[in-house]
Amino acid sequence: MALPGYVASLNPQNRRDIALITGASSGIGYDLAQIMSADFDLIVTARNQKKLEELARKLESRHGHHVHVIPGDLARPQAPAEIFAEIARRGLQVDALVNNAGFGAHGEFKSTRLEEELEMIQVNVTALTHLTKLALPGMLTRRRGRILNVASTAGFQPGPLMAVYYATKAYVISFSEAIANELKDSGVTVTCLCPGPTATEFAARAAMEKSRLFMLGRMRSPDVARAGYKAMRRGKRLAIPGIMNKIVMQSVRFTPRKLVTAIAGSLNAGS
Repeated sequence: MALPGYVASLNPQNRRDIALITGASSGIGYDLAQIMSADFDLIVTARNQKKLEELARKLESRHGHHVHVIPGDLARPQAPAEIFAEIARRGLQVDALVNNAGFGAHGEFKSTRLEEELEMIQVNVTALTHLTKLALPGMLTRRRGRILNVASTAGFQPGPLMAVYYATKAYVISFSEAIANELKDSGVTVTCLCPGPTATEFAARAAMEKSRLFMLGRMRSPDVARAGYKAMRRGKRLAIPGIMNKIVMQSVRFTPRKLVTAIAGSLNAGS
């Protein structure tokens, strides 16, 4: 269902705008695809081609809009270029980019696997940056476009037991706010979505289901996705869904950094 007050846009070529969504096979990316398919044609990408094709059939039958499936593994450095090459080959363009793909890992840095953490940096940081670099020139030429980068409230403080993940999300927040400022008069907006704990597959993959952080409560993924889409639609630079998440993030600004870090480590520990 389209959001109230949103008018699905047709660009000057009288075709529907196209949104590229990464990590669309599950979680927040899946819910963003469901919400945005009312207003956009979509390009969906993730590693799981079968799930993407099921999603595409579902959304095309619901709205009659096109959903293009381009599977890709963003842990591979060449994947962003390959995805955009396939987009060009199909004669498509990206009017909205949703950098949602990402994952975390739990444990003390001295004991965690380097390979997994380098892959996390590739997906959470490098691929997001690469995709943004590839999408931006066309948006600037057309003087219209939307970028939504999915970060986390984790990015506002250091995170013992998830040191690399928290650091990657800090990058996403800083990068997003900086280029949003650079692009302020260009017709292109950049929004950074910073959810707190959310009911997706993230906690299970990161081995955090029994952590205090996730045991204290989680937002529903569709609610997070809707908040992110509303913020992107309005051109808002930073979106923190959930009243408690907003309160906690404000408190971080005025609490001694050492204490903030200790609290984050306690929350990331087992219950």
